[in-house]
Amino acid sequence: MRFERTIVFAPAVLTAAGLAVAGILSGCAASPPQRNGQLEQARIDVRSLEQDPDAQSAAQQQLQEARADLQRANDAFDKHRSSDEVTHLAYLADREADAGKALAEESRAHQQLAKANEERSRILLDARTQESQRAREQAQNAREETQRAQGELQKEQQELSELKTRQTQRGLELTLASDLLFNTGSAELKPGGTLQINRLADFMRGNPRTRVIIEGYTDSTGNAAHNEQLSQQRAQAVASALETQGVMMDRIQTVGRGQDYPVASNGSSAGRQQNRRVDIILSDPSGRFAQGATGGPVVR
Repeated sequence: MRFERTIVFAPAVLTAAGLAVAGILSGCAASPPQRNGQLEQARIDVRSLEQDPDAQSAAQQQLQEARADLQRANDAFDKHRSSDEVTHLAYLADREADAGKALAEESRAHQQLAKANEERSRILLDARTQESQRAREQAQNAREETQRAQGELQKEQQELSELKTRQTQRGLELTLASDLLFNTGSAELKPGGTLQINRLADFMRGNPRTRVIIEGYTDSTGNAAHNEQLSQQRAQAVASALETQGVMMDRIQTVGRGQDYPVASNGSSAGRQQNRRVDIILSDPSGRFAQGATGGPVVR
């Protein structure tokens, strides 16, 4: 009896085992496929390339090929093909994406270089423009300075012409006739004899660094000591007249030379009149006198 019960229940046991195995197999068929790391990386890289604005122009071919390879890798994965095939296709997509990124970066580098060169050219152009403007301004200033100097020179020459100066070894000189300035034997200026002194004062005010040496002379009539004193007094009278018109005394030197250095013979009235005089020596515009200006004149 025991043997027969064993034979009867054996099929039931086998049937239950078969159902359990079938259930396990069915559960495996319904589970999702495993992850593929290479495919996920390829998806990230291709998406990044698609979002790069420079890739559309600089890496268009690489972007298209990366998309195509990624699509094939996705199809293979969805169809449960071998992991090696999916990985290989994803690798190709990833390489194309990397190549596209490199081209996009190169394009950006070229753009930045071109922009830098453009900025450099603009800066150089601005610098040249500013330099040219400065050169024009300097040239204009030089022209104006030249014109101003020419005007001042013409004015000075006109003033010297009006003063009736002459060029000598001692520099520019002018002579004031003593008879027009002073009465005989006097060192007091005549009221109507100061025209040339006024012109000289105007000239010196317009040329503030010019200095003068005023020399008084007499004829040989009378005592030599008296004549030297009179000539000094007459030179000082001219200097005082200049001072009253705004010329500082530190720009004026006076010398009384008496009856020495005649310019004509004292044997005639006309000669003595020429010898009674006041000579004025002018410095250059910077205030320097010619060599020998402080000595006596060369007898003419």
